[in-house]
Formats: sequence, C-alpha cells, structure tokens
Amino acid sequence: MSLIGSINTLQTPLLNKLPGLTPNDSPTGPVKLPGIALPSGDVSATQPGGFGSVFENLVSAVDGKQKEAQAVTRDVLLGNTDNLHQSMIAMQEAGVAFQLMVEVRNKVVESYQELMRMPV
Repeated sequence: MSLIGSINTLQTPLLNKLPGLTPNDSPTGPVKLPGIALPSGDVSATQPGGFGSVFENLVSAVDGKQKEAQAVTRDVLLGNTDNLHQSMIAMQEAGVAFQLMVEVRNKVVESYQELMRMPV
C-alpha cells in the first residue's frame, strides 16, 4: 500500500467522528474554524485604490494590533484586569504581524530592485 493510500484509510475514521461530515465532503471554499472569523466581503475582488491601498490597509491592520496590545498590557499593568495571558497573546500577535509586514516590504523592495537590474 502506498503512503497516500494509507493516509486515505486513516482519513475516513477521523471524518466519521466529526458531526455533519461525510468522507466525500471536501472544502470548496474558505474553511470556517471555531474562534476564527472569516474576512468579510469578497476577498477576490480588486480594491479601489490599487496597490497603495493594499499596503495602507496592511499598515493600518498592524497598527491596530499594536494599539490593541498596548491597551491590554496597560490594563494589566494598572491592575484593571488580571488577564496576563491575553496581554501576552496580544503582544505576540502584534509582533508577528509587524514581522510579516516587514518581510512583505523586504520582498517588494527586493522584487523592485530585481526589476531595475533587468536589461531593457
């Protein structure tokens, strides 16, 4: 039996344990995970404003996460709440979002430089 065949035999008993799913069900679109909201609206549609607005939205989202993390951390430090784990999670999310934004920026700059080096 091949590796893929053995995975398929393992998959069916696991799918039978999930309520409302059959082995023939397969995701045809975004998968809804508990506790994680799907983005609203049609994500495949082009946004007005083009490329600049995409980066503007990215920076705004990262800024929002950092402000949220600062607010939660401030509440913990002032003793308004004892949700230290929520503060740590918010800070980690903000840090990861910032790192992702920097990596995207680096890739865009690298791509631009590669295009500029191409002989015309």
